[in-house]
Amino acid sequence: MTEVKAGDTVSIHYKGTLADGSVFDSSEGRDPLQFTVGTGQIIPGLDSAIPGMKVGDEKTVLVPADKAYGPVQPQARQPVPRDQFPPDIPLEVGRQLQVQTQDGQTLQVVIAEIGDEDVILDANHPLAGKDLTFAISLVAIG
Repeated sequence: MTEVKAGDTVSIHYKGTLADGSVFDSSEGRDPLQFTVGTGQIIPGLDSAIPGMKVGDEKTVLVPADKAYGPVQPQARQPVPRDQFPPDIPLEVGRQLQVQTQDGQTLQVVIAEIGDEDVILDANHPLAGKDLTFAISLVAIG
């Protein structure tokens, strides 16, 4: 039976959980995730767990934060004066917003804190700083 190697296109079913057991993502009820191994299309810690698997193999992989979405970057949290927000945007912690950077790129941010003068926007990935566990099943190679 063929084993996966770098450069192969594979399809996997997966369930991703956090340390407390809560599910943050799953392919259940959807088509399997398809990607090319070793090309950086998925997080490094999961990508490196696939080579050597055969169709039908299942495994559970612990991916440390530095091999997933990286550590929380303090500089990705920025204060913005409250008066710079349009009045029709409700300010609530956890609300996701899209902002435009100075170079014109769109960035996803979350309202992390609301103060009297400033609102703290956080551009870190929601899973930054977290170790992730994936239960994976190799569905197909090619």
